[in-house]
Amino acid sequence: MNVNQPLLTKQSTIGVFSPSSWVEEKDVRESAAFLESLGYKVFIHPQTFFRHNQFAGTLEEKRDALYALWDNPEITHIWAAGGGNRALHLIDILDFERLKTPKTLIGFSDVTVLLNALYAVHGHNAIHAPTFGRLFKSPQRDQCIQLLSGDISAIMPLDNAHIIRTGKAEGKLIGGNLSLFHYLPNLLPSHFWQTGILFIEDCNEELSRIDRMLQYLKQCGVLAGITGLICGQFDPILNTGRPYGLSLEDLIREHTAPYNYPVIMNAPFGHEKELFPLPIGKMACLSVDKNGSSLSFE
Repeated sequence: MNVNQPLLTKQSTIGVFSPSSWVEEKDVRESAAFLESLGYKVFIHPQTFFRHNQFAGTLEEKRDALYALWDNPEITHIWAAGGGNRALHLIDILDFERLKTPKTLIGFSDVTVLLNALYAVHGHNAIHAPTFGRLFKSPQRDQCIQLLSGDISAIMPLDNAHIIRTGKAEGKLIGGNLSLFHYLPNLLPSHFWQTGILFIEDCNEELSRIDRMLQYLKQCGVLAGITGLICGQFDPILNTGRPYGLSLEDLIREHTAPYNYPVIMNAPFGHEKELFPLPIGKMACLSVDKNGSSLSFE
């Protein structure tokens, strides 16, 4: 993690923009009001509410909004207003040299691409957490603020995690939405995933597609190069057409069978109610034994 990464304070300004699909303005305004009631400053870029087909403006408008927030010295944290589609396309048009100043990006789902890209290119911290439009109603909003403020006690609880393989892993956290993350090993530099602890989640995906994505991560060397795997929520899982005959657990067990690192499922993050924040790029320790699982940060 970049040692100069800013912490969230009452002197910080949080910038908001929409890198993916369009968002509901009322949700963004409610989250801004919630943070402002706590004493934080929020600046909502006008692009946040643009609409172009399904998307929050054109790719160029999204890019320019991100540049504007990054160039503003008063803004230390940039929060994605929502997820959806097309953040992956931004990789082709972003000049990452313009994003060199350490700032913290927050979001999840489609924003997985940008979270991992900023870590891979510059070592910037990024937080996999509720998007800004759903922050005000998130049960984990307090944990998000604590983690952004440097409170390392805001750790994801693993009491109900399902153990696939015991062991202990150390490494920097990487990951996010599986359907986006599986593209990144061949798009981002420096084998950024090597010796990392990978966390994944998804929703509305066919078991057959999950199978292919995990197989691709194995073929790319990702599953061999990580030190641990944390699987979050995948609900709802689709199994349309001819029954696949394999469960998600079957797939996880099969694709990680050649390796000795710890693996857990049912961790509390995903597209449903639970979404405990996880800091991409931060050193972590995953410990899994017969008595349970724990995740700690340095």
